[in-house]
Amino acid sequence: MARKTDVPSVYYGEPRKYDRKFKGPINNRSRTDVICGLIFAIVIFAYVILGFVAWSNSNLGRFIHPTDSNGEVCGQMQNKGKTKLFYFNILKCVDLSLNNFQCATTQICVSECPDKFLTLKEARKSSEWDKYKAFCKTQLKDTQTEECPSMIYPSSPFLKRCFPSLQTKMGTTSIGNSTKLGVGHDSVYVTDLKKAASKLTDFLHAKDVSEKVFEDLANSWEWILIGMAISMVVSLIFLLLLRYIAGLLLWIIIWAVVIAIAYGITHCYLQYHIRSGKIGSGRTIYDIGLQTDFGVYLELTQTWLIFMILLAVIEGIILLILFFLRKRLQIAIALLVEASKAMKYVMTALIYPVFTFLLLSLVIAYGAAVASCLATSGVATYTIIHEEGSKCQLSEEECHPKTFDPKTLPAGCSKSRCLFKSYRDDDSYRSYGLLLQAFNLFALLWLVNFILALGQCTLAGAFASYYWALNKPSDIPARPLCTSFNRAISFHVGSLAFGALILSAVQMMRVCLAYLERKLKGQQNACARFMMSCLKYCFWCLERFIKFLNKNAYIMIAIYGKSFCTSSRDAFFLLMRNVIRVAVLDKVTDFLLFLGKLLIAGIVGVITFFFFTQEVDGLFVNYYWVPLVLVVLGSYLVAHGFFNVYAMCVDTLFLCFCEDLERNDGSAARPYYMSPDLCNILGKSNELPTFSRSSSSSGGGSRSSGSRSSRRSSRRATCCC
Repeated sequence: MARKTDVPSVYYGEPRKYDRKFKGPINNRSRTDVICGLIFAIVIFAYVILGFVAWSNSNLGRFIHPTDSNGEVCGQMQNKGKTKLFYFNILKCVDLSLNNFQCATTQICVSECPDKFLTLKEARKSSEWDKYKAFCKTQLKDTQTEECPSMIYPSSPFLKRCFPSLQTKMGTTSIGNSTKLGVGHDSVYVTDLKKAASKLTDFLHAKDVSEKVFEDLANSWEWILIGMAISMVVSLIFLLLLRYIAGLLLWIIIWAVVIAIAYGITHCYLQYHIRSGKIGSGRTIYDIGLQTDFGVYLELTQTWLIFMILLAVIEGIILLILFFLRKRLQIAIALLVEASKAMKYVMTALIYPVFTFLLLSLVIAYGAAVASCLATSGVATYTIIHEEGSKCQLSEEECHPKTFDPKTLPAGCSKSRCLFKSYRDDDSYRSYGLLLQAFNLFALLWLVNFILALGQCTLAGAFASYYWALNKPSDIPARPLCTSFNRAISFHVGSLAFGALILSAVQMMRVCLAYLERKLKGQQNACARFMMSCLKYCFWCLERFIKFLNKNAYIMIAIYGKSFCTSSRDAFFLLMRNVIRVAVLDKVTDFLLFLGKLLIAGIVGVITFFFFTQEVDGLFVNYYWVPLVLVVLGSYLVAHGFFNVYAMCVDTLFLCFCEDLERNDGSAARPYYMSPDLCNILGKSNELPTFSRSSSSSGGGSRSSGSRSSRRSSRRATCCC
């Protein structure tokens, strides 16, 4: 069946010609894209230097501990042992203009939060003064003085900050049994304390949830790892089964997913029907807002209706794909069967994702550490904060606590304070903080994409060695994966870095667009928002296209050892000469592999759900969905890592298969390298070797059999690439 297109094939380059010397990946090759390789090495060296400089100028304690009014971190340096933050007057947090969680009141680091109510006047006249002094701030100027809060009250630490220990009984908020603390001017209503504390905790609530999440992770990390280990075992079993019953297993997966989604639709409908008419079930998700308890959403009819519609749409798409592409599914399954045979002889390829994962973990951890060090490398800045109702005009002006003296300020500023504001880039190194963070992100993206490119090129070389072995397995070279990795590292670091650089540049542009959109949020008109959305979509499409083209370029590099640009051109032209197969078979095989990954993640997810929703001795979690989501995502990523090897095998075999059809014609001199099953599906066949005269004359039966075989071999159908 000829390719239906008006564009002549020569427009996309000449088809590959037969070369009797070509036996698979070329061994005699030279280094490619050397200049890009040198630039890549320089960037890595600069990245390492940046890491050392950022580490030497950082203070990571600012991420973990709060900061007092002088910008000193609690629990460090002169505040060693004082890990909690105490507010002199938490009422100042009502009119909150927070910057780095700083209220307009003096804050000091203390070892323990106060456990009783006491005013300053009472403390000076009693034996409690020594205990009260722990909450005073020492001022070192001409004479040593102490600045103390007017009162202290029972408090408890929350995110290492002292908050009033409030109690609510019968709708009344109190501390102990009192709704009002102190007398006269020193009095304060507990409801005011609650209002001030809640204003501040609004900013810290997200951290409270994160602490509970981390607590859940600490309690269930062993079970999460066990769940991911189960997904690894299931993925390996699945890939091993593909070696023997690939066709049957793939059809089982397809119909299993269809039946599972149909069951999900039925279950959602039943749950929707059961909850219809119940009190409160008619509320919308918008009405109840964000809830940490996912079970609240499951009591709403709207939730089950949304689930049912989504599953119905997915089911419809899958059924349409199966109906219209049922013939192409046979070719796709044949490619997957061939890939399973290749995996049989290159079993070490299944271990390679572990190596890639370790490299990616190391690089990402380094990038995160550099970003954290750069973010905490600033110097403390201070601003003038005046009392509420004051007429001071110097609010938010910069100051320094060691030289600050309210007496030298204009009228109306006598009660102003010099308090810590934030950390700011100040000297010549830190003034380029944003640029250094951008370089850190770009270098991280380049390294990540290079590691992925190295893996793709290595696997492609190994699987190409399998395909171009005419007599399998005798012609397959020894240790194909190690040989391919050695070729990629020795000769093609520059080419892999070149492809990774192009992809990283596009990803960096997407990050810049997201950053620009965030900065201009609320200041754009409808036209500007539309243009921004168009740009983001265009760069997303460009990134997808470059990933697709890069992957095929790496396959050509692994086979022929040419430069990145030449390999990209050859791969693109080859794909365009086979555009129908690329458009259909590539997506069909991706779809089949996606169903496999989805099935594995679903199986492990169901097991995890039933495990964490049951009461298990010694296991406590605040939110069962935390380990559940992590296990499902982790299982999908594990399956994705193993199936990516399979997908790379299919893509490599597909390109080799297209070249095979161009180079060879099935004759005895130019036989096809593809498997007999794939030949039969495409209507192709290889001629049998010519028999010797002695064997021809040995018997009539033999002559008759050979004659019939020759006639069958001569009837070769044509199939377009």
